[in-house]
Amino acid sequence: MHNCIEIIKKLKSLANLKNVEGMARFGINTKNTLGIPIPELRKLSKQIGKNHELALEIYNSGIHEARILACYIDNPKLVTEEQLEKWVKKLDSWDDCDQCCGNLFDKTEYAYKKAKEWTNRKEEFVKRAGFATMAQLAAHDKKASNKKIMEFFPYILKESGDERNFVKKAVNWALRQIGKRNKNLNREAIKLAKEIFKINSKSARWITSNALRELAEDKISERLK
Repeated sequence: MHNCIEIIKKLKSLANLKNVEGMARFGINTKNTLGIPIPELRKLSKQIGKNHELALEIYNSGIHEARILACYIDNPKLVTEEQLEKWVKKLDSWDDCDQCCGNLFDKTEYAYKKAKEWTNRKEEFVKRAGFATMAQLAAHDKKASNKKIMEFFPYILKESGDERNFVKKAVNWALRQIGKRNKNLNREAIKLAKEIFKINSKSARWITSNALRELAEDKISERLK
């Protein structure tokens, strides 16, 4: 499989309508969706290998799974800011959003910039992408300083009142991942959560109640010692 036509043909051969029905129950947009499990897509990506130009082609096919596959095979060093903007606007479900953020967006040189910018956007999945990228950076960018990670705090505070399900869950995710990074950030994340809890919003209370419950757990404190 060395070209877009062959890859799309392969993807369509793996289509599973029963899986599509199941995806719908989990809140995944089933438009242009084939129902291919993530492990199958990862296996296929290893067979293809890294290929930036091919990633651009298959992403433009409009197929849900093709977008996820594209983020697996793309080379983050070759990704432009323009590409990130183009791709993020096409996200239409929490799964393709989170897969792209955790397998490509967070590995590009624009990750921190875009994470912040996207949280200020109105589109639900663009905003989610901002917080999902923050969560992935907090979990995986081991070289980042506490100060750099804490630059996300004002954005988490500002958007914690967004009542949309896929946004508030991503805000919560970012807050929890930051708080699980190390002992100092755990303390600062808990402090931020308590500040957010004072906001008169169901979303803010849900975000913080859930986060505080996890970040104060003994097993988290023990791991961060």
